[in-house]
Amino acid sequence: MQLLGIGSRIHHSEFGKGVVTNVTSKHYWVTFIEAGLETIEIDSDFEVIEACEDEVDSVSFAEVESSLVHILKRWSDVSEVVPITDKWKGGKLILEPGDTTLQGKELPIDSFFHKITMVRDRLRVMEQKINASKNLDEQEKIDLQQYLTRSYGSLTSFNVLFKLKTQQFVGQKSS
Repeated sequence: MQLLGIGSRIHHSEFGKGVVTNVTSKHYWVTFIEAGLETIEIDSDFEVIEACEDEVDSVSFAEVESSLVHILKRWSDVSEVVPITDKWKGGKLILEPGDTTLQGKELPIDSFFHKITMVRDRLRVMEQKINASKNLDEQEKIDLQQYLTRSYGSLTSFNVLFKLKTQQFVGQKSS
């Protein structure tokens, strides 16, 4: 099925002859000679008298969604869904103080993991903002990048919680 552009002329069995004046993701807005402005579904039955194909700058919903997700990941602190490895699902983290007269702390490991992934995501956003900064010179960017790399390295102990290796912390690689 070809997508008609604005200016295309059609003949509709119910409304007669008309010209496409707007295109949405699901509809053509057509100004018919006798029926006036009507909205018809893109896949409805009509005859194309003359097609104008290059007049529509159409973008699919999937393309818009993909672009938006990319922008949000790059410029916000919105967290992606990061699965915890099956081994730790439903588990708990138990912290016991060295002083046995004090009470320990127990929390769901899923909650702890969520906080770790939020820290990771915020470090990534900080890294992107440093790289995009026009107020920092190159040496300052390099120095801040080294601090971030060391921060990632300090958090590698928590990699045992991540289901996917690609989502784990990576510190400085040895040469």
